[in-house]
Amino acid sequence: MSDHANDADTFVTTLDNGVRVVVLRLPHIATAAVSVFVRSGSQHESARNSGISHFIEHMAFKGTHTRDCQQINLDAERLGAEVNAHTDRNHTAFHMRGLARDAGPFLRMLGDIVRQSSFPEAEVEREREVVLHEVTEDEDDALSTAFRLFDKACYGEHAVARPVIGSRANIRRFTRAELVAYVQRQYTGANTVVGVAGNVDDDRVVAEALAAFGDMPPGSENRVAAPDYVGGIRSRRMAGYSQLHVVLGFPIPGLLGEHESAVVAAALFGEGMSSPLLDRIRERRGLVYHADCSADVTDLCGQFVIEASTSPVHLDEYFVEVTRLLREHAESTDPVGLERARNQIVVRSLCAQEIPSQRLEIAALDLFAFGRVRSRDELMAGVAAIRPVDVRQAFARMLDVGAAVALAGKVARGAEERVAQLLAPRGP
Repeated sequence: MSDHANDADTFVTTLDNGVRVVVLRLPHIATAAVSVFVRSGSQHESARNSGISHFIEHMAFKGTHTRDCQQINLDAERLGAEVNAHTDRNHTAFHMRGLARDAGPFLRMLGDIVRQSSFPEAEVEREREVVLHEVTEDEDDALSTAFRLFDKACYGEHAVARPVIGSRANIRRFTRAELVAYVQRQYTGANTVVGVAGNVDDDRVVAEALAAFGDMPPGSENRVAAPDYVGGIRSRRMAGYSQLHVVLGFPIPGLLGEHESAVVAAALFGEGMSSPLLDRIRERRGLVYHADCSADVTDLCGQFVIEASTSPVHLDEYFVEVTRLLREHAESTDPVGLERARNQIVVRSLCAQEIPSQRLEIAALDLFAFGRVRSRDELMAGVAAIRPVDVRQAFARMLDVGAAVALAGKVARGAEERVAQLLAPRGP
């Protein structure tokens, strides 16, 4: 084992099989958040396996070799614990939260769920229907559809562009044997982080983690190549909608690249009611009833995302104003707006650090991406170092690359062609 830490309240050790254990000492809270993160998400799947990580997450709680699903639920709830899980592009995570004194039992329970799930055949068939209902709900939602189309517009056929939930055909086809084989292949020590945040003892946490995960096969890191940016416009007309959902964006560097200027640019452009996007487009012009801008940065890639919900009759005017705003920001930077953006990012980051489960996830994703947990000072310094010229250059680079656009809902005929014309580079 080897120990290392950045912040004084952060302890990290690596077990002999590659499992990382991170402990966040939070003596001021009476509860403990316990999570297991596996570097296995939708970006690691082949087209044939698309959706299998999410299906496995659903099935993990349906029974192990020693407990059925009812016993799993009762064991957690008799301790007052909350149990949850989620799947993302780059990882799957399993969580429990309860009294700090029960952190050990939570680790043992999660170890059983993550490593000993039996995937009972009857439960596979029942859960298949649950996931298919979830697919239908997702497909019926115009905003979700717009984001799926946007990912396709950005990255084409790369795995990162596929929806986490997978395809309906795959969900109908997955067998118990496929689920078991995928877990055996993906769930290894090199791809697992065990985390505990709360008023807990480092040595006791490590001892429990060693007992639950120490004999996990080491394996090798689940890595995939970064996607190439495609760009372009995709749309889907959906019956029953009177509004139009628009997602417009650009590629930006991932976590391992110089992404901070794009993160600041997104906050400057469209975070908060006083931001230029909301002030001009919503408050002064009334072109949308919802708008937002964000930077989605992962280990593999990043996306600068502007989303809006509007009326089809306002589509052209919306794109005229948004592209004008983007060009303005490539030419000049408002110092007050930059101050607002920096402070919003700092406060947002600190708020996340104050939520044990979020801080654990940030630490786990740092370990997957960097092999270490970045300190709070390091996170803040990256934003503070961004100069006005860095922000202008971030906007200019995005405009040079060209936008990816998705439209969903009440899409009028010829909308794609009009948007393409509005986004076309201006002459000298």
